[in-house]
Amino acid sequence: MLPDDLHAALASDRTRDAGALFVDLIARYFEQTGRGEGAVSSTAGSVVRGVRFDEPMPATGRPLAEIVARLDRDFFSDANRLSHPMYMGHQVAAPLPSAVWTEAVIAALNNSLAVSEMSPTGTAVEERVVRWMCDLAGYGAGSGGTITSGGLEATHTALLAARAALDPEAWKRGIRGVPPVIICGEHAHYAIARAGGELGIGTDNVRAVPSTNWKMDVAALAATLDAVKAEGRRVMAVVATAGHTATGSFDALDPIATLCEARKLWLHVDGAHGASALLSAAHAHRLRGIGRARTVTWDPHKMMLLPLAAGALLARDERDLTAAFSQQAPYLFQGAEGTRSVDQGTRSFMCSRRADALKVWVALQRHGANGLGALYDHLCSLATALHAMIAERPDFAALHVPESNILCFRWLAPGVDDEPTLDWLNLRLRERYNASGRGWITSTVLDGHRVLRVTMMNPRTQASHVAALLDGLAAEGAGLLSEPA
Repeated sequence: MLPDDLHAALASDRTRDAGALFVDLIARYFEQTGRGEGAVSSTAGSVVRGVRFDEPMPATGRPLAEIVARLDRDFFSDANRLSHPMYMGHQVAAPLPSAVWTEAVIAALNNSLAVSEMSPTGTAVEERVVRWMCDLAGYGAGSGGTITSGGLEATHTALLAARAALDPEAWKRGIRGVPPVIICGEHAHYAIARAGGELGIGTDNVRAVPSTNWKMDVAALAATLDAVKAEGRRVMAVVATAGHTATGSFDALDPIATLCEARKLWLHVDGAHGASALLSAAHAHRLRGIGRARTVTWDPHKMMLLPLAAGALLARDERDLTAAFSQQAPYLFQGAEGTRSVDQGTRSFMCSRRADALKVWVALQRHGANGLGALYDHLCSLATALHAMIAERPDFAALHVPESNILCFRWLAPGVDDEPTLDWLNLRLRERYNASGRGWITSTVLDGHRVLRVTMMNPRTQASHVAALLDGLAAEGAGLLSEPA
């Protein structure tokens, strides 16, 4: 028998009043950030880590209202507030409210989508969402896919499928002899090299192709393929990128696909960031040729603005994904041999699988493909607006023309000419600006130089906020230069 107080707590926490405590907390967060109130982030990092949550594990429970009040006071107060219009940081979205509320539905049901008998409606929703995404990518009958935890898992799965196609026995006996080669652009996501290491290919066998204008150079790709062939090596996969992490640039998929088709090579497109351009009439042309890839990574939790986590892997032939996992588990997968399984666990890394497809489904039901496409266009237009504003100022310089919602630029500190000092100042400027609470941006290294980087991930951000970003950086930069040496 449960103790009376524990039984009462469980019963009380299932009520509408209990849920309202959390709904009110989240709604107030949306309201405050929507008005642009407060700091975007906090300077209390060491206090948070060292003091605020330094406590013994509770032995007895406390009232839920007290816990929610503490969440408000101690957790929300110093969290990074991505829904603030001055957040222009990493590729993590200020999530769509409808999808935020859907998280509670997913958690309440807690159905696992490894097998359909554990989640009949969840499996149906995932199949439909994947079908919609395949249709947008230009895949026909026989295509399919799976919802993943993100781009890293999706890319790993795609390369596992490529390994199975090249060497069907590798699952059982491992890689033997000289390992094959994976080819990607020099600015490709680290997920590709990581997969090379994890799959037993080895990171030394991941070849990076030089770039032109921050995207894979197609002529250099052809030369790399010729060199690998001359070495007598096999190519396991070529990975093109649609929406590079650093700059948001798109590789030229059509000519890359032509090269791969002529040489009968597996082409994977890492569209974790950029595949959502398929929803945009203005930007879909950047993905011309994507339907010629064998597999495609697509993260709805990026440019479809969903809460973490919601990634996806699409395959032109769904059987490629099933072949990637030569796994038997009769206690789970019980479909008739030789028939297509509806169980997602047969084509996915995960067994305990949340119904994250439901967030994608709700977002599309709420806003439609056109609405999500308009959101994509808006975020890209902000990067374009920032580029135009920088062109009018002598104290900043853009590093590239934005092709999506990402822009890298550099602060040209007045009176400073040497590059090492500018590198250091740009790094310090980012730290100082973020600590000020004015906003939040990121940084990276391009061509060996430290640069500032913004990613527009919040539909609440407008051109006025973009102008405030530059003014805020300039003000913090002036303060930085006035600091004692």
